[in-house]
Amino acid sequence: MDHTGEHLDPAASASASAPASVADVNAWLASLAAEGGGVGGRGGGAVVSELSLGPDPTPRGVSYLRALAAASQARSHAAGIAASGLRAQAAEYQAEAARLREALERAGLARDALPAPAASAARAVAAVANLLAIRDTEMSSFVVASADLWLRRAEVEEKRDKVHKESKALLDYTRKAITKLTELKRMLEKFKNDVEKQQVEQMADWQTKLVMMDSKERQYILQVSNYKAMLNRVGYTPEINHCVLMEMAEHKKDLERKTKPIADTLRSYQDLPPDKALAALAIEDKKRQYAAAEKYLEDVLQSALTTPGL
Repeated sequence: MDHTGEHLDPAASASASAPASVADVNAWLASLAAEGGGVGGRGGGAVVSELSLGPDPTPRGVSYLRALAAASQARSHAAGIAASGLRAQAAEYQAEAARLREALERAGLARDALPAPAASAARAVAAVANLLAIRDTEMSSFVVASADLWLRRAEVEEKRDKVHKESKALLDYTRKAITKLTELKRMLEKFKNDVEKQQVEQMADWQTKLVMMDSKERQYILQVSNYKAMLNRVGYTPEINHCVLMEMAEHKKDLERKTKPIADTLRSYQDLPPDKALAALAIEDKKRQYAAAEKYLEDVLQSALTTPGL
């Protein structure tokens, strides 16, 4: 586990005293200089003085350097443990190699003593062993490694088949998507053409309607002007409303009812000539006609009364 974040936290080292922190940081810097070859060599004191803190270090800088020193020491310790383990394993492998080399030399199977075909076979076996990660020459190890290799091969083939099926499905889906996209593009182009045609037709219709509405507007404006002139001629004012018009209509009916007898009497005198003398002659003529009609009626009645059998 990496504890760098914990070591680099300045709050973790805030509780330490300033002199102790400065001493720890100087010791860490001196160890770095010593590891770099400065201690014991020519000019070593100058290197140590360069890697030491100044006379007046800031508390914040000391805190960060102390946290960095703690993290560096922890990593160095872990690296030392890992290096020791690796060196031990290398020593064991070298000892095992020396033992095997000695056994092969005693059996007359040293690498230099082998013929060319045997050396080639040995190299092939070593290459196979390295490929299979085998550390010995036991047949069981080869069998286990071969079985493991076959299992890996089966897993790889299974994954390959799965990927192939997924790729095929994806390819089919892509082809369908491309076909659908082509159809959509064709439909979009058709819709664009239809929309453009409809827009042209609609614009033409609107232009026709606008021309008609313009003519109607001029006609209505002319009619309004004529109506205004007519109203001005008849003396219409804004004070004349519906109620006033209804009252005037009732008054007109009353006047017509009152003037009807006078109009009838005047109508009976329409046959009279306009001159007074002619009118007197016409009246006398009418009187004579009236008298003759009365006499004729009396004669008819008298003859009817005197006629026997009636």
